[in-house]
Amino acid sequence: MIFSISGKKVRKGGKFFLIAGPCVIESEKLCIDIAKKVKDICRKEGIFYIFKSSFDKANRSSIKSFRGPGFEKGLDILANVKSKAGVPILSDIHEPNQAVDASQVLDVIQIPAFLCRQTDLLIEAAKTGKPLNVKKGQFLAPRDVSNIIEKIQSAGNKKIMLTERGTTFGYNNLVVDFRGIEIMKKMPSLVGFDATHSVQLPGGRGVSSGGESEYIFPLVCAASAVGVDFIYAEVHTNPAKALCDAPNTLSLGALKKLIRKAKAIEKAVKR
Repeated sequence: MIFSISGKKVRKGGKFFLIAGPCVIESEKLCIDIAKKVKDICRKEGIFYIFKSSFDKANRSSIKSFRGPGFEKGLDILANVKSKAGVPILSDIHEPNQAVDASQVLDVIQIPAFLCRQTDLLIEAAKTGKPLNVKKGQFLAPRDVSNIIEKIQSAGNKKIMLTERGTTFGYNNLVVDFRGIEIMKKMPSLVGFDATHSVQLPGGRGVSSGGESEYIFPLVCAASAVGVDFIYAEVHTNPAKALCDAPNTLSLGALKKLIRKAKAIEKAVKR
């Protein structure tokens, strides 16, 4: 399987690429700053890079949580990030009627985990012809993802990416079963691993999610050993002050180390 993202060919079983950025758009300046710095890290490491950030976090724990700038302003900011940092852009949509306008800016349209089975959303996103990244629902068995792929393909789109982000059994925790990656690798899609959401503790702080960032590195090591097409991570210049998912967000320094470790494991496994 092979297709292009912003002119760059990505393929199943090829060298992994990176999708990374802040959880939510906090400001245009911050997004551009992070995009440029991560782009530089990836350039030096020989890794293809896609910037990600959400214009609206519609499923935050509390009504008081920061959600982002919203659809129209968020797309304007992402367009400027794309232009000024010179990077491909990924963001998520939540409603079918957002697909067409989002496709004018985004290089990859993302379907959030909690919405991964929403047929109308999947089909409208697929009709844009853009590559789609579907976050596997925390409630979904890996084999059931084949139904999602079928929905996307029914609209004539075969540019499909799946992201493993852990499974929830309630009680404010997520568990990663690496058998799921092996199962999804047999499907007609690229498969990636979400390094930071997988260590999230959903609602773990009552009015916000917690996280166990100390497990990011070992989980990425395991994912790299199993073999993934891309790594997905939330990154911030100052993780402690991030307005969303601070407890499971990487610093730029940690991201650089993570990429190097993943590269070394990928090389060893393929050798």
